[in-house]
Amino acid sequence: MDGTNLKATSMRFNILALALALALPCSAHAQDDAWPTQTVRLIAASGPGGNPDVLARLLAEKFSNKFGKPFIVENVPGAGGIVAANLLAKATPDGHVLMFGDSGAMAINPALNPSLGYDPNKDFSPVTALVSLPTILSANPGVAAETLADFIALAKKEPGKLSYGSAGAGSIHHLTMAIFADRSGIELLHVPYRGGSAMVNGLLTGEIQVGWSGIPNVLSLIESGKLRGYCVSVLQRSPSTPAVPTCDELGHKGFDVATVMGLHAPAGTPAKVIARLQAEAATAMREPAMATRMKQLGMVIEENGTANYVKYMQDDMDRYARAVAKLNLQIK
Repeated sequence: MDGTNLKATSMRFNILALALALALPCSAHAQDDAWPTQTVRLIAASGPGGNPDVLARLLAEKFSNKFGKPFIVENVPGAGGIVAANLLAKATPDGHVLMFGDSGAMAINPALNPSLGYDPNKDFSPVTALVSLPTILSANPGVAAETLADFIALAKKEPGKLSYGSAGAGSIHHLTMAIFADRSGIELLHVPYRGGSAMVNGLLTGEIQVGWSGIPNVLSLIESGKLRGYCVSVLQRSPSTPAVPTCDELGHKGFDVATVMGLHAPAGTPAKVIARLQAEAATAMREPAMATRMKQLGMVIEENGTANYVKYMQDDMDRYARAVAKLNLQIK
């Protein structure tokens, strides 16, 4: 090969090498943007019809349309979210397994049980808060107490005789009443049921006198007079039940207990994937139709859910850890 051809060949190799070098960052960038590359599993920490399931299905359709791959809801009920959370903690952190979880899995369970198999501070990447779910303290109308003040006075006269129900030991309903009873200076008998619907049936039959319940389970019953609504568990009245006052309004200053539901990924999920999910979730939750549906379900959309979620989760964990320690709550 003569000198001229050698120089030409060398120049072509140099140009090719330069082109490859320039292409590498673009290829890496394209690979980052390729997510999702397959079906995405959305774990709902409840059975069909539970709050995580309902929210997951609403957003699965939005995500599927936006990202061009199927987002499939997988119901994983059991132990107040412990089964679902352990499944997520062991998943590959590539954005193809996500979970809709709530304060039960992320804050209450860790406070009640130090041997969960997962650590909310280490095993998950919080994506965004989506909604909060206030509860209503409801009573059987046969209770001789028209108002919350009347009920507290009655409970103080007969400590330990009046009963309250919950959706299960360690549920948000259980913790809410334990905190409320402690702050109000009353003593009630706890009757755990297997789910919120069973607890509401107990209220209707008079098996129990009161109970904190999710709004959808009791809304029509309160409106029809079959149950009495004393107060809601957060600082602002619920848009679903504007006639029911808050505990704060009724003199229980600062009483603010609700479960917050959010989207979670395994720890180590790429930041770019997290950011894309955050942006699309925020867009979906701002749609008027979504706001209407959330009101029907008694859910309050969390404003600035992405910015506030990590702090809220930490505050939630601290709140329930303090409550469990102070009240010496144990799940048997």
